[in-house]
Amino acid sequence: MSLFHPVNLVCPQCEAPVSMMAVGSVNADRRPDLREDILTDRFQDVACGACGESFRLQPQFNYLDAGRGQWIAAMPASRMRDHLELEDEATALFSSSYGTNAPAAAREVGSGLAVRLTFGWPAIREKLLVRQLELDDVIVEMMKLHILRSVETAPLSEGVELRLVDADEEGDGYVFAWLETASEKFVEYLSVPAELYKAIQDNASGWDAIRSRLETGPFVDFQKLYMGEGRQAG
Repeated sequence: MSLFHPVNLVCPQCEAPVSMMAVGSVNADRRPDLREDILTDRFQDVACGACGESFRLQPQFNYLDAGRGQWIAAMPASRMRDHLELEDEATALFSSSYGTNAPAAAREVGSGLAVRLTFGWPAIREKLLVRQLELDDVIVEMMKLHILRSVETAPLSEGVELRLVDADEEGDGYVFAWLETASEKFVEYLSVPAELYKAIQDNASGWDAIRSRLETGPFVDFQKLYMGEGRQAG
C-alpha cells in the first residue's frame, strides 16, 4: 500500500503557505504510476496557489517494487553525511518489515529484494532506471569512478553529482550527467560506451576491493568513498 499524509509547507518564492499530500511509502507493484512519476521527475511536485511557483518536496519515504526486486529508503539529499546512521536505521526497518524479524510471508517477499538507501531525487530515480535497464548498480558506481579518473576536469563538488540518466538512442551506450542535487538542474552531459560496463563486469577480480567498499551497507554510491573512513568491509 502507498501511504500519504498532509503536510504544510512555505513557498520558497513568496513564502505563502502551501498544503500537499506527502508520501510516506510507495508500493510500485500496486501503483506503477508513482514509479513512472519518479522516473519522469514529477513526483511530489507542488505549485504555489499564490504566485504559481513550482517546487518539489524532498524525498523521505520507503519504496517497494517486489516485481523488480527493489526496496529503497529514500531520504533528503541534505542528510547524506548521516549515511552511516541512516544505513543502520534502514537495515533495521527492512529487517522488521521484510527481513529476519518479519512474519514468514513478508520474509518470503524480502528474500528477493535488494535493499538500498538513497539521498535526493536524482539518486532514487537513478536506482529505478538502473533496474529498468537491467544493470548492476554497483558496476554503475564503478563506471563513475572510471569516468572521474579518465576526464581532465570534472564539475564534481558539494551539491553536484554524477548520475546515470538514460541509455543512448542507439542502444550501445549510456548517458551520464553532472547535475545539481537540490535543483536537479543539469550541468553537463557525457556519453559512455556500453563496452565500459562490460569491461568492468568481466574484470570482477580487478574491481573486487572497490565492490567490497561499495557494498558495506545499503548506501551503494561512490560518493561515500570520499566521506571519511566509512564502514569497514566485512
